[in-house]
This record gives sequence, C-alpha cells and structure tokens, in this order.
Amino acid sequence: MKTIVILGIMILTGFVLFGFQHTKNQRQAEAMEMDKKYDDKNLAAATFAGGCFWCAESDFEKIDGVVEVVSGYTGGDEKDPTYEQVSSGATGHYEAVQVYYDPLKISYAELLEVFWRHVNPTDAGGQFVDRGPQYRSAIFYHDDEQKALAEKSKAAMDQSGVFKTPLVTPIIPLKVFYPAEEYHQNYYKKNPLRYKWYRSGSGRDQFLEGTWGDMPLKKKPADSNSKFIKPADEILKRKLSPMQYEVTQNDGTEPPFKNEYWNNKKDGIYVDIVSGEPLFSSIDKFKSGTGWPSFTRPLVTDNIVEHQDRSLFMVRTEVRSKHGDSHLGHVFPDGPPPTGLRYCINSAALRFVPKEELEGQGYSEYLDLFSKNAK
Repeated sequence: MKTIVILGIMILTGFVLFGFQHTKNQRQAEAMEMDKKYDDKNLAAATFAGGCFWCAESDFEKIDGVVEVVSGYTGGDEKDPTYEQVSSGATGHYEAVQVYYDPLKISYAELLEVFWRHVNPTDAGGQFVDRGPQYRSAIFYHDDEQKALAEKSKAAMDQSGVFKTPLVTPIIPLKVFYPAEEYHQNYYKKNPLRYKWYRSGSGRDQFLEGTWGDMPLKKKPADSNSKFIKPADEILKRKLSPMQYEVTQNDGTEPPFKNEYWNNKKDGIYVDIVSGEPLFSSIDKFKSGTGWPSFTRPLVTDNIVEHQDRSLFMVRTEVRSKHGDSHLGHVFPDGPPPTGLRYCINSAALRFVPKEELEGQGYSEYLDLFSKNAK
C-alpha cells in the first residue's frame, strides 16, 4: 500500500513539475516571439515601472504612436518569475511594462512625459493602494541615449515644482524583461468591470487629477520638417546595411564606382537614408568622374549642414543632413556652372525616389521640378 501511495505521489509531483516547466517554457517562447515580432519593424522599445501594470498598460496604449504594450517583470534576480513570486516582494522584480512605439510618431522624450503624468514619482514604498517594492516606479533604460534623456527629464520634472517633495524614481539599466502570464495582458480590455472597480478604488486617478488637473501634455513644436527625424540607434542597426551605417553614423566613405547611384541617370530626388528628408535632385546631378554621386547644389538648402573637416591631414568641408545628422560626404569648389560647387556624396547615405513615385512616397511638392525641366 505504501508503495502505491509513494508511486501516486511521485506521478502527481511529476505532473505538477511538468506543468510548471511547460508554463515557464511557453512564456520564454512568447518572449522570444515578441522580440522577433518587432525585429523587422522600425519600432523602438521603452520599459517603465509604474505600479500596477494593468494601469500602466492601459495608460500607454492610449497614446498615439504606441503600437503595443506588454505587461511583465524586470529588475530582479529570479529567472522567469511568476506573478505569485513577484507579488510576494521577495524576488526584487518590479511590475513593469515594455512599450513598443513608432519613433516617427512619438519620441522617447515624449514617452517620459507620459510616464511622469501617470505615476507618483515621490513614493518610495509603492504606488497608490499597492504597497511593496514590486510596485515602485522606475525607468529602465535600453541604451546610453535613453539613460541621458531619462536623467534630463527627471531633473526637469524635479525642478518644475509640480511635486512638493523630491523625485525618488530610479533610472536603472534594463537587463531582462519577462512578459507576465497571458491573463495579465490587456487585462483592462478582457475584464473591464473588474479593472474599473480596481482602478477607481486605487487612488491613482484621484492623485493624478489633483496633481496635474487640466494641464496638457507637452508636445513637439510644429515644424514643416518635423516628420524627418533620426530613429533610435537600435532601429538604425536593423534598418541600415553595414555600409550605410558605417557611412552615416561613423563618417565612413564607400568605395568609388562600386556604389548604387554613382551612374544613376533616372529622374527623381535623393533623400537621407536615415530620416527621409529631401537632399538632392537628379536635375543638379552631373558626371564628375570621381565614382561618387555629384551634385551642383542641394535640393533643399535648409536640410544641409556644413562643417569644417580636418581629418586625413587636410581641410575639407563636410556635408551632413540637418534632421538625420547623417554624414553625407563633402563639398568642393571645383564643380561646373552655375554654382561652381561639387557636392560629392556617398550613395550609402541616400535613397533614390523616382519621379513616378514622388507622390506615393509623400514628396509630391517636387513633381513640378520635372515637369518644368521637361519643357
């Protein structure tokens, strides 16, 4: 009889352990699938802890430019923790959200503004009704650029006078983010009544209303070229080829005659491979014999920035794009009329838009150039 009981216990234990391991493996697979899902898209990620992740997920998903928000755990040492482990406060993890966003629509700096507007950054013991280290607020940065922006934003918020006591929200390097169990994802959509009941009783909205009132969120200033921005470095590394990245980000130079546009004779415009801002036109392109695309002048002068370059034991004038800050090439005073200039540009820094595709790609304002030139 004892043997049967022992065997029964062993079988039951095996089922429990198998189920637990299966759940952990499934969540790990989901995390890998989530990274793969956004790997080929021009999206960036940001990670924040703002107390209950049901609320943080709901708040960020209402923001234009945010594509998806995932609830999860980060900041602790326990590998792939469960909700029960994290909620005990013993693992060192925070309830957090990972925000996937389109940097062409919203910047990381603007996401930081959203974050401050939805937490109490002066509370070191949790957030609102939820108490314990797992409910503290925090900003988890993915790279040095995010770290610098977060520190600048925190300092500005601390000095703004919005909060009467100093901010205690830490800025921490992101190590590993573990997606929470499926029933926590989109909780506010799956269980709207329970979510509204919890949120109304948590004290969160009452605090936020009392702190911010009707004060609007800061927005980027209106700018006719505001759509031309430089994506985050993590996106550029996925989006650009090794040569394009080396040229635009590290001031490199591609080989002459072995590049895409040196002998391109089609009608159209050349835009920054990084930001998309219009730079040069085929109308001003000429055969220089150098093996690189050469132009007599820019298409949009305001999109070109020039700097003195003293590298390679010579003095030259470097050419960069204004909004993408891409290294483009150099300009020399040995070009043909009417300007006498030669803008010697790397093909790797450019993307060619044929005149037939100008309207479809959002550059219709330059169509008239080619109709006038045809006459």
